[in-house]
Amino acid sequence: MPATVSEVSTALQTALATIIGLRTFSYQPEQLNTPLAFPVLNSVSYHRTMGKTTMIGTMDFTIFVVVGRYTDRTAHATLDSYLSPTGASSVRSAIEASDTLGGVVSTVIVETSSNISSLTSAEAEFLQISFNITVHN
Repeated sequence: MPATVSEVSTALQTALATIIGLRTFSYQPEQLNTPLAFPVLNSVSYHRTMGKTTMIGTMDFTIFVVVGRYTDRTAHATLDSYLSPTGASSVRSAIEASDTLGGVVSTVIVETSSNISSLTSAEAEFLQISFNITVHN
């Protein structure tokens, strides 16, 4: 049986929690205590055909990583380690370490990272990056 959105969100949180010092959530938290990461569901494709095989339950997520205060040099330096394709702080490595998210899904792929931008919360600006994730059930 395919995983639910909540199960996939929790599995993504668990994968991200392997990055030391990164606070992780399966939903957007109310307060920004950086650095933190959380997934947001963008879409669900119920039927997709590849060759003669029908894949059911493709989910597209965006993982937001809020690094720190936008004007903080350390936040910008830390961003490099989260964007790295490998390493202990690599978001890609953490998510793809288990290509099934611990047996929850068939495959998970970190497609892209994009949208390095500022996020305003409680009159403070934070540095954030998003990662686009495709999950196949």
